[in-house]
Amino acid sequence: MVDHITDTVIKPDTSFADPEADRATRLRNFPWWFVAIILIAIFASYWIFTTQNYRKAFDFIRIGLKTTIQTSLISYMIALFIGLLAGLGRISRNILINNAARLYVELIRGIPMLVLIFFIALVGVPIAVDGINSFGHWLGTIGIIDISPDFSFINNQAFPMNVRAIVALSVTYGAFLAEIFRAGIQSIGRGQTEAARSLGMSYGQSMRYVILPQAVRNVLPALGNDFVAMVKDSSLVSVLAVRDITQVARLYAGSTFRYREAYVTLSVMYLTLTVVLSLVVQGIERRLRKND
Repeated sequence: MVDHITDTVIKPDTSFADPEADRATRLRNFPWWFVAIILIAIFASYWIFTTQNYRKAFDFIRIGLKTTIQTSLISYMIALFIGLLAGLGRISRNILINNAARLYVELIRGIPMLVLIFFIALVGVPIAVDGINSFGHWLGTIGIIDISPDFSFINNQAFPMNVRAIVALSVTYGAFLAEIFRAGIQSIGRGQTEAARSLGMSYGQSMRYVILPQAVRNVLPALGNDFVAMVKDSSLVSVLAVRDITQVARLYAGSTFRYREAYVTLSVMYLTLTVVLSLVVQGIERRLRKND
């Protein structure tokens, strides 16, 4: 007869943990770098508001703050929609849809963002306008003359640089968000889809009610980080003479030759925006982990 010996794993008693070691661990893991960034932002803000030349620069540059925030928000909302469609296309079993989505993602990700902004704003939009005009002329040739003039007489001046900048940022960031959505959808196990289909749901219903809510929850921190990145990258639209805070700072520096005041103030404004948004993203991440 063989005796079966059961090994008992004795877990160490942590009730008598060394408080000094625990304190040292907390100090080592504390985000000192983040505290340093906040202190730098506070000190720089105090310096700006208490120094006359810096205060003048701030009063001038803050005029473009509304344009920066508005451009970032609208562009990101559109980019979310484009990214979701492209992300669904990347996992589609339809060959045409899958390849079209992948072509879009690879093209956009393979070209520098500044080049894309120039191309979309100065080449892509005029090509689209010509296409709309051609469509209007075609409607007139087939006898639909009621709405034909609405398409035939659209010109490039109908699309100001602000709109072109929003289109450029939306198309560019849509490709990056597409990969985030694709990864989030593929992170959900196939059992979820099979369970939904077994309940009689169609593919669209299972994606809408079962898969996408879980996928969006998983990628929400990544989406927040991309929004912070878009706020910083929105400074690139200044090359189109869009009057965001970067363009306004350039105008102030060029007219007063106070480059130090202009660009220190500009840097602090962007730093403040990104720190606040990063805190919001971190709060969302902690809330999600707490719920889990």
